[in-house]
Amino acid sequence: MFLLLAACSTVRQETLPGSGYAVASWYGPDFNGRPTSSGEIFNMYAMTCAHKEYPFGTKVKVTNVANNKTAECVVNDRGPFVEGRDIDLSYAVAKEIGIIGPGTGKVFLEVDGRDMSYIRKVKVQSAGKSGPFAIQVGSFAESINAVRLKVALRLKYGNVYIQETELKGATYYRVRIGNFESLNSAVSTAEQLGQEGYPTVVTKADVKI
Repeated sequence: MFLLLAACSTVRQETLPGSGYAVASWYGPDFNGRPTSSGEIFNMYAMTCAHKEYPFGTKVKVTNVANNKTAECVVNDRGPFVEGRDIDLSYAVAKEIGIIGPGTGKVFLEVDGRDMSYIRKVKVQSAGKSGPFAIQVGSFAESINAVRLKVALRLKYGNVYIQETELKGATYYRVRIGNFESLNSAVSTAEQLGQEGYPTVVTKADVKI
């Protein structure tokens, strides 16, 4: 039987990026109702956005330089994954600033702090201190959701893989990072992920959870 522990991520003082120009795009119906990289379900009518680097919970003021329309949104996803684009806005945000028709637009970004509730605790599930260990960041019934998270994690982390498993007659796709021979190394990386806003579980590499 595995022991489940909670390892609290220490809140670190972080320097958030400043203002700057960027190219914005938007996403909506094709992703509505699917999990974001932070684990939240994407709602195209909510004031959210996706960014490649900003920690989840980062508050961003977006101004369309073509018409000076402004909207505020919160980063809860990773993307965009198209070259030349810097931030992906939800349908609601894109509509607010007027880039639905053009599809993309030059914007000015201003970061205004962070919602620290996005920082996640690290869960450790292990039968001992002998490895190898893996960090599970998500488990999905649909493979496309696992692939999207894998692509998002690979923006910063190596050794990201999808492990397919059968549980009670159903197939699940687990997104993991690893493997780590040391439990401390696995927990350290998991804490970094937790600071960014990813939900994590440190477990034995071959354990089904």
